Amino acid sequence: MSEYYWLSEDQINRIKPYFPRSHGVPRVDDRRVLSGIIHVLKRGLQWRDAPSEYGPHKTLYNRFIRWSRLGVFNRIFAALAGEAGDPDQVMIDATHLKAHRTAASLLKKGLFPAVSGAPRGA
Repeated sequence: MSEYYWLSEDQINRIKPYFPRSHGVPRVDDRRVLSGIIHVLKRGLQWRDAPSEYGPHKTLYNRFIRWSRLGVFNRIFAALAGEAGDPDQVMIDATHLKAHRTAASLLKKGLFPAVSGAPRGA
């Protein structure tokens, strides 16, 4: 079994409608880049430590930042979560993470998905 994570063609086809249109130059292979982003995030790697099988680490980083700011990942998560309907069970995790004081600035920059459906404050 490969140690690398690869999205299947079915998975890519399911989320492809939420991708932004490319303007001008065609994008690098979406499956390869998204699989690389997931690989890096799942393993907690730095972008420069991404395996070369996924392409240049700068491409992974740029796509992640650009699509995060555009809200692409938020739309994908919301659509996939909405397909399942209301959950039968809700679980609460009591995990506690201590964040550095500068971590709050990442929320302001829009690099993390919104957790609630409430509109953002101005």
